[in-house]
Amino acid sequence: MHPDARDRDINHLAAESRWGNRWLALFALLAGAAALRLVGVQYGLPFPLLNPDEESIVPRSWQMSHGGGLDPNWFDYPSLLMYVAAPFQHWADEPSYLAARGVVVVLGLAGIAAAWWLGDRAYGTMAGFIAAAVTAVEGTHVAYSRMAVTDVPLTLGVTVSLALMVSRRLPAAGVAIGLAASFKYPAFILLVPLVVAGWGAWRRIALSAALAPLAFLAANPYFAVHLAEALGDVRRVQRLGRMGWLGFEDDPATPVAFLERLWEGIGPALLIALAGLVAALVARSHADRILAAFVLAYFVTLLPLDAHFDRYLLPLVPALGALAGRFRALAPVTLLLLVVPLVWSIRETGPLTRTDTRVVAHEWMEKNLTPGVLVAADSSTAVPETLRVLRLALPGPGRRQDPERDLARLRELDVGYVLVTGAVADRVLAAREHYPREARFYDQLRRGNRRFYRDGVGKLAGPWVALYEL
Repeated sequence: MHPDARDRDINHLAAESRWGNRWLALFALLAGAAALRLVGVQYGLPFPLLNPDEESIVPRSWQMSHGGGLDPNWFDYPSLLMYVAAPFQHWADEPSYLAARGVVVVLGLAGIAAAWWLGDRAYGTMAGFIAAAVTAVEGTHVAYSRMAVTDVPLTLGVTVSLALMVSRRLPAAGVAIGLAASFKYPAFILLVPLVVAGWGAWRRIALSAALAPLAFLAANPYFAVHLAEALGDVRRVQRLGRMGWLGFEDDPATPVAFLERLWEGIGPALLIALAGLVAALVARSHADRILAAFVLAYFVTLLPLDAHFDRYLLPLVPALGALAGRFRALAPVTLLLLVVPLVWSIRETGPLTRTDTRVVAHEWMEKNLTPGVLVAADSSTAVPETLRVLRLALPGPGRRQDPERDLARLRELDVGYVLVTGAVADRVLAAREHYPREARFYDQLRRGNRRFYRDGVGKLAGPWVALYEL
């Protein structure tokens, strides 16, 4: 038996006697995490108002289960989540965002269990509990576990891959890397800790690394069929991330911005996790080298980005939780500090139990507007099917200005109404110097004939939404 494995077995026995049955603890943790994630899972339905990316994934998944074939003909993201969600769309007459969100909730809970496994294999039972607890309450993981998008499934795949590496099961880890990348492309950075995990056993590393792209293509066969198109989509998405995104114009430097996002998700327990990273770099046990290599390599891949989305950091959360659990003597302190992100997550969940303003706007338009009238609408809004819609392009750094964001142009197109929301307008107006034309568009609308307005207060949630008649 390897010395690390013997030490873990001793730690397991000791932990069982001090902390009780670890399986009961894991069950209780998963039950609490499930309750936290299921509250608000129906928010905004039947419209994808939690995250606009749902509209790119769920309808394609529905089409696959209704005779549309398995070719997504779209490669901004890989296809595995669409395939996993497709069987649960079979009984729906139209794309079911609730069914797809339910799939991601389950994958999120599996990710918490995988975080336990990672921490347990790396540093013992208590580290497993802490890694799972960090993942269970981290605000971004809680929020994105309710969304039918790829970030939480990616985190699950990353965590399983790292756990297999720590367990010295490198070929299985290679397959897991490919499957993780089948949820989202950045998982291929796991090849760095894979090399660290098998350092010196070069044939084994080569075999394990070769299994990653094979597993990826097995789960995404149409990526190879449409290789040129798929690579073009990947490059375009990467280019947009490097240029930035609406709302991040005044962020600090990228490393600082992402550290702020980590703090917003984990809270003060992040300090213990970072101390664990430093200790891992000093001690350099087998698990230390793997986790440190992954955290540092993945963070380096984020540095060229000017789009500082909190979801980009999700794959780091279980690894940081395991590193925080490295200090068994600080376990009570770490668990106490996790009350902070738990409170934050509960606070963020509250508004999701109310009706979104954009749903109210949809109902008002359905009742009060003439069927067939043309409505120009911001992204992240819901327009009734009885109306024609002209979608206004989302502004962003380096993007071409949308010529339709001009009232004279809209009148030429015989647009009757303009539907706008604070989810877009507030970010444009906050960066007015970057988007003068778009800001002027909203200023002109404010002086016009407003027919409808709701703000996310009282029994409503979400951004303000307004409808102007031209």
